[in-house]
Amino acid sequence: MMVPVPSNGSWSQRARAGRDLASFADVPEAAEALAGLLLDAEDTAVTRRTAEALTRAGTVAAVRLIARAVAEADDNHADWLQTGVQDALVGPDRVPDIAAVCGQLAHHPEGAVRRGASEIRAWTAL
Repeated sequence: MMVPVPSNGSWSQRARAGRDLASFADVPEAAEALAGLLLDAEDTAVTRRTAEALTRAGTVAAVRLIARAVAEADDNHADWLQTGVQDALVGPDRVPDIAAVCGQLAHHPEGAVRRGASEIRAWTAL
């Protein structure tokens, strides 16, 4: 699978790539691109939109990517990851039970994923 992510494109192109790739979070090439978009160095709007799209996807693979990013993020990126997750949880669109997915990730072999999932689960209670 070829994953075209415009690394030097506009923030809106990178955010659109995050949205378009979210349903492919279980594909290694897409997961790698999504991980980079979640911690986008140039614009936290990309972080927010990618986190929102992955939350809406709601799969274990999608939430695992967010959890790993949360564990690696600086305070600024962590705030925008949280905003993206919460954006997906409000509004008229039905979102999968992210707290339940985080519960599944509580036993993940990677400590970073477990810590990030715990953080995300706390956000779903707000």
